Amino acid sequence: MTTQNEQSHPYVGMWVTKDGYIRHELLPNGRYDEARGNRKSAYQGRYTIVGDHIEYVDDTGFTADGDFRDSVLYHAGMILYREN
Repeated sequence: MTTQNEQSHPYVGMWVTKDGYIRHELLPNGRYDEARGNRKSAYQGRYTIVGDHIEYVDDTGFTADGDFRDSVLYHAGMILYREN
């Protein structure tokens, strides 16, 4: 669940690594879907955003986090950019 109106949260949308291998979609309903290479929906779960910090819990119970800085998402050693 996000802390702002889900439909208007500024971080909702697609985030992609520079090489396009990892595609991380933050859905407006507080869920995410991460694709890796040709593997669509490699990871799915829910997320919570507080300020510029994001916490993830995937559907298997694994947790991770990340931070948004200067329009870039830093997550689990990855750098993701907003897809236009």
